[in-house]
Amino acid sequence: MNRLKDATSPYLLQHADNPVDWHPWGEEAFAEARRRDVPLLISVGYSACHWCHVMAHESFEDADTARLMNEHFVNVKVDREERPDVDAVYMTATQAMIHQGGWPMTVFATPEGHPFYCGTYFPRAQFQRLLRGVHDAWTGDRATVTEQGSKVVEALNAHTTLPSGPLPGEEALALAVANLRESFDKERGGFGGAPKFPPSMVLEFLLRSGESEMSGRTLDAMARGGMYDQLGGGFARYSVDAGWVVPHFEKMLYDNALLLRVYTHWWKASREPLARRVALETADWLLREMRTAEGGFASALDADSEGEEGRFYVWTPEQLREVLGDDDGEWATRLFEVRGTFEHGTSVLQLLADPDDATRFDDVRARLLAARGLRVRPGRDDKVVASWNGLAIAALAETGMVFDRPDLVAAARQAAELLEDVHMDGGRLLRTSRDGRAGRNAGVLEDYANLAEGLIALYGVTGETRWHRLAGSLLDTVLDRFGDDAGGFYDTADDAERLFQRPQDPTDNATPSGQYAAAGALLAHSALTGSARHREAAYEALGTVSVLATGHARFAGWGLAVARAALGGPVEVAVVGPPDDPRTRALHREALLADVPGLVVALGDGEGGQPGGPALLEGRGTVGGAPAAYVCRDFACRMPVTTPEELRAELAGR
Repeated sequence: MNRLKDATSPYLLQHADNPVDWHPWGEEAFAEARRRDVPLLISVGYSACHWCHVMAHESFEDADTARLMNEHFVNVKVDREERPDVDAVYMTATQAMIHQGGWPMTVFATPEGHPFYCGTYFPRAQFQRLLRGVHDAWTGDRATVTEQGSKVVEALNAHTTLPSGPLPGEEALALAVANLRESFDKERGGFGGAPKFPPSMVLEFLLRSGESEMSGRTLDAMARGGMYDQLGGGFARYSVDAGWVVPHFEKMLYDNALLLRVYTHWWKASREPLARRVALETADWLLREMRTAEGGFASALDADSEGEEGRFYVWTPEQLREVLGDDDGEWATRLFEVRGTFEHGTSVLQLLADPDDATRFDDVRARLLAARGLRVRPGRDDKVVASWNGLAIAALAETGMVFDRPDLVAAARQAAELLEDVHMDGGRLLRTSRDGRAGRNAGVLEDYANLAEGLIALYGVTGETRWHRLAGSLLDTVLDRFGDDAGGFYDTADDAERLFQRPQDPTDNATPSGQYAAAGALLAHSALTGSARHREAAYEALGTVSVLATGHARFAGWGLAVARAALGGPVEVAVVGPPDDPRTRALHREALLADVPGLVVALGDGEGGQPGGPALLEGRGTVGGAPAAYVCRDFACRMPVTTPEELRAELAGR
């Protein structure tokens, strides 16, 4: 009996009709393994994973393979996006055993959950041999197998965390920039060789540091390459080559939320027209293709459609001319250089030259997008993940304010309302929901931290104190439940399900590490409230940054960005005045447009009329009845100013 039919995860539901007797992760599976005295086969993946689909088709839909799995193992299917804690501990084991990792991840474990053999994708024939081999070892040499599992767990639990030190200073941040420059690709942008992933957190640090060469070159190259959807907006997961030409076509919410914010910040720093276009197109893509009926944002779009990776996105010159006619088709082939960059003579569209006719460019893209819309679309994983929606809330709120798009701010607000209404349970945060129904999995550190970050950004844009209060509640839970006595944070709460290891990873991956995300949100909250407890916790969480800065800065981008903000204060701006007064709105907008690392903004009426508002507003009144802005550091404020020009000068001379 396949037990996945009642799952909320689209990934698990993809396997609900397999002949494999799948269990979801849980005590029932462990109890069954103990009762039958067989190992667990734990298969971890996610819905947009191309090779997960391949292995599912080759092996999990195959009756002979399923028979071997069912006879000899208790089979457990895990959505890594629902259970990042389970994914983290078994990925650590996989990397320790085979010195690489990836998905699908295939783990054989004792009934206690101790991994003794790990791998990733296996072709069907090899996988069947492996199943027989593991069964033979389990039945013929049990002592060796269980000893192997115990040794793996012992070794992983003996692994020491990174040493921690004080808050990194200017010297450490300068060393980080130098370390990044060593692997910077001057010709094509980005860092290292193929494959190239969007270095969102590193770019945020470089922008905050005023390092325009590496950040600008990379942002420009990504926006013009095939990883960016030149027709519909939004970024694919990564480029398989070093030149940003051919993407791995899945589109993830977290990548696009992070990149949306980075491109908005690039525009604030440079006023580069390409940055504005890419930011707005990506925001529009989020609303058009990723928004759920309940107002949240879906997790991912698949790479595949009609059984082929990238089929939805690629073109031939003949297809362009068929849609556009000969003249526009020929013009488009020169602009995008359709020259067989992908499979079967098709190409991924790249913007190889700035269009000489902007109106024609927009018209051509609109017609191609409409034609593409008639194709079979990739599948969508429509579960709502708290962490990634927090990233989207922050990005949409800021982008909506910067480019005067109130619809984007409204979308950020609606997502926040969904998370408040559906994901909060007794003051604790649940990680996922689908169709407005919350899942059962507890939120992990990144959920609390990234949602708090998003709510603080939303408060700064709207002045709505409910978001400030909710962010504070989430961060109090972070301090009370996730803290490590040695400094920093664990990735799971102290009352979470016990795995063979309590995950704790201070390094960034595709998203900011939970530890550095927590540091950023705690720092911003302390700047609004004056809380020494939150500030000190942020500093402790940044203690590993100095260690990583000199040799591994690419894996500490968000920590470096937060450290840059901490060294700047961060700068606090209190804007006070009647909310319907245009002068208040002008000061508020000027504050939010400032290119200042980690800037926090509080908005009040100047009359003490916002119960629950941040302490930064206390004692800040209007000046002669006129709206005013106060620029502060550590709650020490300069004289108030009453015009946008004065505020701009104050912030420029901060």
